[in-house]
Amino acid sequence: MVAKVYSSALLGIEAYPVEVEVDLARGLPKFSIVGLPDVAVKEARERVSSAIKNSAFESPTKKITVNLAPADIKKEGSSFDLSIAIGILKASNIIAKDELSRYSILGELALDGSVRRINGALPIALELKKRGVKALILPEENAREAAVVSDVDVFPIKNLIQAIAFLNQELSIAPFKYNLKEALKESSSYEMDFFDVKGQEYVKRALEIAAAGSHNILMLGPPGAGKTMLARRVPTILPDLSLDEAIETTKLHSVAGFLSGSQALVGIRPFRSPHHTISEAGLIGGGRIPRPGEVSLSHNGVLFLDELSEFSRHVLESLRQPLEDGVVTISRALASITYPSRFMLIAAMNPCPCGYFGDPRRECSCTPLEIQKHLNKVSGPLLDRIDIHIQVAAVRKEELLGKGEGEPSANIKERVNKARNIQLERFKKMNLYCNAQMNPKHIRKFCRSDKEAEELLRSAISELRLSARAYHKVLKIARTIADLGEKETINSSDVSEALQYRYLDRDLWRR
Repeated sequence: MVAKVYSSALLGIEAYPVEVEVDLARGLPKFSIVGLPDVAVKEARERVSSAIKNSAFESPTKKITVNLAPADIKKEGSSFDLSIAIGILKASNIIAKDELSRYSILGELALDGSVRRINGALPIALELKKRGVKALILPEENAREAAVVSDVDVFPIKNLIQAIAFLNQELSIAPFKYNLKEALKESSSYEMDFFDVKGQEYVKRALEIAAAGSHNILMLGPPGAGKTMLARRVPTILPDLSLDEAIETTKLHSVAGFLSGSQALVGIRPFRSPHHTISEAGLIGGGRIPRPGEVSLSHNGVLFLDELSEFSRHVLESLRQPLEDGVVTISRALASITYPSRFMLIAAMNPCPCGYFGDPRRECSCTPLEIQKHLNKVSGPLLDRIDIHIQVAAVRKEELLGKGEGEPSANIKERVNKARNIQLERFKKMNLYCNAQMNPKHIRKFCRSDKEAEELLRSAISELRLSARAYHKVLKIARTIADLGEKETINSSDVSEALQYRYLDRDLWRR
């Protein structure tokens, strides 16, 4: 007898249907799994056999053949365990009711028959909704995550015995319900606030502009100046995640296995800060079984690269494609997987090997050649993709010991939201959402300035010897500053401020 059970598998962050066919035939006892399974799927033979036996069911002493269709796509992971076990028990007539076609079934089995969580429950539930499948049986730990998808009934299962009793209609399990808006609200608070930061008003202003226009930013300063502290608070001033953004972000974190059983949605902007020893696969994604890298896990949020000059050169160069395209494509022999990677890059580094170049309180011990060599660790093409670069000075003693309080993130966020709304209205008929994405054609159209601003720009081009690319970046920054001030036309004060945020354009830093 052949039994059919329906399941799902992942390819990147998208899911596709898998049909689990189980055939019991006469012959010497043997358990085979076909359909391009990986090692984890092949090992299901041992897990499933033990789970069936330890759940007090009789394991058939026949030739068992399991086919995972379609057979031309590689099947990975342990999420087929439960569907294979149910298929075997159905073929053995232990499941009497013929309602398996209603359900998609997923879950990893422990040897005692309990069901363990899987990765990617949310993208699987979304795929079922598209196909019109109305019911999903999966581990109890994944219920919250899958239940945020409407029109799919989620039935949480603790163990194999419970699953069989439910399918035989001997046990009633109510569909797990979870309100999507409540899930988003529950996970939308931050623990940090700009209120905690004393002084550094110039840097805070630069970060506000970067957040308002989604500009990438590089901070150069001595150790202990507060670069990391400031960067970690940037997500608190970014606009709240929309529902679509939250779902897309959650899909990535779900596939990577970073969601806990109690978490239904990623409701806040991600902040990822990889160590400088990270590999290219860790940053961009990949591996034997392709998984999202840090650039994709920071999608819709912030990627913070501290000690930028300490990262391997080829690792940094791999950032160029995601910064330019907003996606990462990982090619393998059997498939090509694309992960979204639209993030705001915040980088920080010391200005020289000793870290104190430009610090008025401590003398730098580096030679000009050493300083230049230190800066050259970051390539020109990568720096070209960073709009804002600023010097971060150490906090003055008076500010550190004073009783003054910083501006709360909520106040800054309100201004950022207004500027973002202006940009959304400006670009509503285009495939853009922020000023940082403008190309030269958009800059000519939307970055209109008054006469004084134009004269200041001409003077800056002459005196600072700005390249065409630097000129365009100054205009984009000035456009964002004008948006924060709710001004339609860029004026000279906007341009003057924008020029301050191009620290590496000055002669001292030229290569």
